[in-house]
Amino acid sequence: MTFASYEDWKHSISVSCGIPLTLDDIERRIRDLSDPGNSHTRKFIDHWGEEHRAQVLACFERARQESPA
Repeated sequence: MTFASYEDWKHSISVSCGIPLTLDDIERRIRDLSDPGNSHTRKFIDHWGEEHRAQVLACFERARQESPA
């Protein structure tokens, strides 16, 4: 899954994949993607690459900023 913008990423996650972007889920994914020792993160990097991991992490961080508290 590649995307050109934050809006593309958000649509892909929430509409195409049907995954709600709840604050708990966003924070969990930020925590996981920030942990190089996490087995899911290592698999993600092996499949998609470090640059894509950083891009996805930035999208989750933006989603956290936009999420109602």
